[in-house]
Amino acid sequence: MTCTFPTMPTTYPKGLADVAANCYAYLQPDGGWGWSNAGLICGDGASLLVDTLFDLRLTAEMLDAMKSATARAPIATLVNTHANGDHCYGNQLVTGAEIIASTAAADEMRDVPASVLAGLTAAPGDVGDLFRSFFGAFNFEGIELTLPTRTFDGFLSVNVGGRRVDLHELGPAHTQGDAIAHVPDAGVVYTGDLLFSHGTPIVWAGPLSNWIVACDRIIELSPVVVVPGHGPLSTLAEVRDCRAYLAMVEREATTRHAAGMSVADAARDIALGAFGDWGEFGRIVVNVEAVYKELNPDAPRANIVQMFSEMAAIERSVR
Repeated sequence: MTCTFPTMPTTYPKGLADVAANCYAYLQPDGGWGWSNAGLICGDGASLLVDTLFDLRLTAEMLDAMKSATARAPIATLVNTHANGDHCYGNQLVTGAEIIASTAAADEMRDVPASVLAGLTAAPGDVGDLFRSFFGAFNFEGIELTLPTRTFDGFLSVNVGGRRVDLHELGPAHTQGDAIAHVPDAGVVYTGDLLFSHGTPIVWAGPLSNWIVACDRIIELSPVVVVPGHGPLSTLAEVRDCRAYLAMVEREATTRHAAGMSVADAARDIALGAFGDWGEFGRIVVNVEAVYKELNPDAPRANIVQMFSEMAAIERSVR
């Protein structure tokens, strides 16, 4: 097994990386908003693709980069690790494959079709400017909602050309239906967005406490290589860092909730320390809100425009 781990998230090249025996990662620097990773696991005459990308052009480029591997092992199975568009909007280009996701992920995919982001990034005024600042590099036109053809709950083991790939549902956490793909014979785990390597996690669904448990589950698998949903190739050190961040947010937000602080004030009051060097640190406001929601289930969560506005405001205030 040969693996090369870049030292910083800005140094890794875009493209296909050979991370273990017939296991590949497709990496997109710099791992920020929408710049997700994917994976390819090859068996004898068949392969499994882990996730597609945020738009059709990027997904087509990825599939082209994989041609030398998929010529001998065509993609028979596509696994979507969760419902966010940067992991499933390119599904329509993987023709003829069985598409697998957790039941919760498949249900959630209907909630934010590409047309919603197309509308937000094309909107006039402040709303359009806000969403273009996050997602202006992507083209959401022509994307057809392509849903899983097979769903599972909890656990599913898939045979990929004689090779075992284990799917573990570990959500809700980042989203409602997060799952990971584990290749036992290679010691590789593809985490989807349960790991943002060198980037800040974001708790869209929660509860945050479930995400901490998900990190523990990944650690228990003892992989040699961890392919994150965003960021450079990783090891369990990055999973432990992610867990430490989430535990810190849970602890600090709980204290401020007890003191009666608002979500916005608590998010600005929490000292991020070394975690402040991670990309997208403004996500702290969404993560604090997730903790508050867990402590008070009746409290409403902000809408998507409010969330992105608050994240942008926090990051502007620090610059």
